[in-house]
Amino acid sequence: MQKSECQEGVQLRSRVTGNCDQRTSSRTQIKHRTTAERSKSSSSVGSPESARKLLPRPSDKLNPKTINPFGEQSRAPSAFAAIYSKGGIPCRLVHGSVKHRLQWECAPENLPFDPLLITLAEGLRETKHPYTFVSKEGFRELLLVQGAPEKAVPLLPRLIPVLKAALVHVDDEVFERGLNALVQLSVIVGPSLNDHLKHLLTSLSKRLRDKKFKEPITSALQKLEQHGGSGSLIIIKSKIPTYCSISG
Repeated sequence: MQKSECQEGVQLRSRVTGNCDQRTSSRTQIKHRTTAERSKSSSSVGSPESARKLLPRPSDKLNPKTINPFGEQSRAPSAFAAIYSKGGIPCRLVHGSVKHRLQWECAPENLPFDPLLITLAEGLRETKHPYTFVSKEGFRELLLVQGAPEKAVPLLPRLIPVLKAALVHVDDEVFERGLNALVQLSVIVGPSLNDHLKHLLTSLSKRLRDKKFKEPITSALQKLEQHGGSGSLIIIKSKIPTYCSISG
């Protein structure tokens, strides 16, 4: 009886020991697999191939994708861009082999200047194509239509702040478009512009300090004097004492 109980006890301990050995072996295998996976993951992250995947390629910086102003990536289109994309500007850009031109939906002389001329003036502050061309060329062509002086003069109180915004812009090309537009406007409205000149001459005076703008600004002032008469000369000299009159 005792011998049988001893045999049963030995068998029981053997089974328990066997189960423990199996669990220990399983834990060891799992530990080895986990260590191997971590080692593999670490080596893959640190490998030259993975580093090349993580780091940006030089071509991504040197050759960025062309910006599409009408694309979904454009986060906040300007007011002019939004109006143009919705058909609010009654003209479209026609690409030519030598130069571009505008195609109007109807004859420009039949278009109301209010608010079209002001909207085009606001577009002078754009820095992306095609808005830059459409705004400057549209503004110029609209001022050339018959009856332009009568249509433009009443809009001067609203036009001048918009042109001033272009003249104080940090972008040199925006400034140049604003300067050209100011000269084009002076040709059409003449002395009617004199009452508003003082609001524009301060920005021109500051830009005169830049040598590259000295000649175009001087030329613009001379045209302002030419079309504004003696009254414009007094205003110009009061803001820019160094200006030399075209009359000598």
